[in-house]
Amino acid sequence: MKKALGFGVALAALVAAIPASAVELSIALGSIGQDVQEMRSQLAKFEEETGHTVKLVEMPASTTDQFGQYRLWLAAQNPDIDVYRTDVIWAPQLAANLVDLSEAMADRVDKHLPSVIESQTVDGKLVAFPMYTDAPALYYRTDLLEKYGKEPPKTWTELAETAKEIQDKEREGGNAQMNGFVFQGAPYEGLTCDGLEWVASNGGGQIVSPEGEITINNEKAAQALEMAKGWVGTIAPEGVLAYKEEESRGVWQTGNAVFMRNWPYAYPLSAGDDSAVKGKFDVMPLPAGASGESAACLGGWNLAVSQYSQHQEAAIDLVRFLTSEQSQKERALSTARLPTIPSLYDDPEIAEAQPIVARWDEVVATAVPRPSAPTKGQYNEVSKEFWTAVNETLAGRGNAADNLDQLEKRLRRLKRSGWE
Repeated sequence: MKKALGFGVALAALVAAIPASAVELSIALGSIGQDVQEMRSQLAKFEEETGHTVKLVEMPASTTDQFGQYRLWLAAQNPDIDVYRTDVIWAPQLAANLVDLSEAMADRVDKHLPSVIESQTVDGKLVAFPMYTDAPALYYRTDLLEKYGKEPPKTWTELAETAKEIQDKEREGGNAQMNGFVFQGAPYEGLTCDGLEWVASNGGGQIVSPEGEITINNEKAAQALEMAKGWVGTIAPEGVLAYKEEESRGVWQTGNAVFMRNWPYAYPLSAGDDSAVKGKFDVMPLPAGASGESAACLGGWNLAVSQYSQHQEAAIDLVRFLTSEQSQKERALSTARLPTIPSLYDDPEIAEAQPIVARWDEVVATAVPRPSAPTKGQYNEVSKEFWTAVNETLAGRGNAADNLDQLEKRLRRLKRSGWE
């Protein structure tokens, strides 16, 4: 009897310690690298501080698949998801279904990169708030470049030459699995990023200009795609046509690539104790093309509150917690996530723990945006048409000039039906 009474008192005390307003929230996010582990760690702190509980709703790794599911849920006015982690390009397409965070974040907006805040503002409505920004790096094997007396490549041409020479010599030496270069060649949003970098660095401009003009069908853009086509089956495996971020990292991290194009999340993973390239690699900005300039696609992830959430106030509290300066610093320290708060790029703890962060300040500031703003609600369709044309070219199904000509025609039809 005494034992039962003691249990009842303890249970009553536990219930009393939980705020009356405590609710269960749900947050949807995709999973690449350490996404889920990182989020669970930070959510545990939020739960402890607030008494709320948070359920993780894991999405596919493909951003294209994530976006499709988000649109279905929001179109159905699904109340089960309170917070969505959103890609930097999705704001114009999802804005009508998201809570305006302008007032809730008024005390923090000025601390963040203006370009990121602007990217999440649609018709004066702040529809999402930044967790971290992103811009890709060229990962390279320092040990192999030193072994063969090579310097890190400054141009795509130099990369192809160096990759081929080292790949061939390594294979001759018995490493039959060695590849010169791995990147994201699958037909999905990641290929839009890679393709845009090749085109922009070659002087081919954007897919669609900031003013909404279709500019992709030009000679320099075609030359850039033909250049990349030449890598497939020479310095990159044929399978690269199905690679996304994690497939690329898998080849690289097992020691079977000289170069890799990937995002900063791969840095701490590549430096982990289970990595074959630990202590044997470094990163640099992507090579320049014929324009003489490097081009890195702007990425990044934000948090948005659903208009259909039944717990909007608590959901906003969660967004404030996960986008705070402290949370951004923790992510930078643990997984090299690039902050959207400029002052953190000068933080000595971050610089020591994750060197890529401090070195990526300028790359982020000059990163190339995808044309989500000018194409508005049609961006996903525009991107799909572009990545399809790029993948077709890489696979040898038509040449770049013809594929871009067809792409322009399809984009003109989309423009007439959507963003004019």
